[in-house]
Amino acid sequence: MVALDSGWQKIRVREKTMAPPSTSEMKIPPVSLGAGSMLDRLHAEASNLDLTPGWLPRKRRILWAQPNSEFAPARWNYGAAAALLDAVGPLLDLSLAERRNLVLRNPAPGTNFETARTLVCAYQMILPGEIAPSHRHSSHALRVIIDGKGSYSIVDGQKIPMETGDVVLTPGWCWHGHGHEGDCPAYWFDGLDVPLTQLLEPMFYEEHPEKHQLVERVTPSSHLRFTRDAITRRLDAATSDPEGFHGRRITLAAPDMPSMGLHMERIDRGSTTRRHRSTANRVFLVLEGRGMTNIGGHKFAWRKGDVLVAPTWTTLEHSVENDTLLFTLSDEPLMRFSHYYRFEADPR
Repeated sequence: MVALDSGWQKIRVREKTMAPPSTSEMKIPPVSLGAGSMLDRLHAEASNLDLTPGWLPRKRRILWAQPNSEFAPARWNYGAAAALLDAVGPLLDLSLAERRNLVLRNPAPGTNFETARTLVCAYQMILPGEIAPSHRHSSHALRVIIDGKGSYSIVDGQKIPMETGDVVLTPGWCWHGHGHEGDCPAYWFDGLDVPLTQLLEPMFYEEHPEKHQLVERVTPSSHLRFTRDAITRRLDAATSDPEGFHGRRITLAAPDMPSMGLHMERIDRGSTTRRHRSTANRVFLVLEGRGMTNIGGHKFAWRKGDVLVAPTWTTLEHSVENDTLLFTLSDEPLMRFSHYYRFEADPR
């Protein structure tokens, strides 16, 4: 029990491990007589009890009028990243590192590894003949093959081919490893919701007890794989967005990865999409084409393999020079589930 001498009476504040004081035990002195000094002492004692008075000004506000992301719009150059991976390849054997990848860290101050608030992305490379060890984790993951022939992923015993333009899913807690039977290095884009898992704290991770999971069956057709040919057929049958926010666009359904939204979009040459913004964090991978994207007033030129990020509530507008294919990874399903999703369009 801690006693505070107010000059009028002793106000007893019980430690937080004890029962709270009754009304008769704790009487606040009249405000008109030395209240300021007394409040200061009460504030200090509240801090000792891990309590924060809600009436005090804060260094960092709890509420604000609209989103103001701490993450920055950015673009990553695939050509430069691939050259770096090529240089690292002979020096970094997969016996020394489970994955040979380059994480796309957002350039905003204070970031550690995140690409956006809830998402992290990377470029990964595997050499012919290599087999990356199997592991599993709570976080959901996917990979989009930028350039590869003969690579594959083993997901819960399924050997799934990974060819150029394919999208392969790894839902949370699935065992997964990778291998390569081709003649040239394979390169792909990784997308995971690791920052979200860390924020919510249900992170689990485990390495496979046998290091490499055995292949139980080869499954070229799997619900975990969207092939380039199947994507192309669906895009051919799709129609353009009448509102002008997208080109021809399809959803890649991933019900086992409910925090992530996956889309593939084809934008015709010479087109400019209608400017808009939403509360979703969005990452774009260029699979074909060349163009420029304006994200929050920052203009980024891009070509095949480049990656862009549009943090929450930043305006977005694509302008393409030639026929373009974009893969989009976002946390829109998470925002919609939480009733946090908002969308705002520039008037025509």
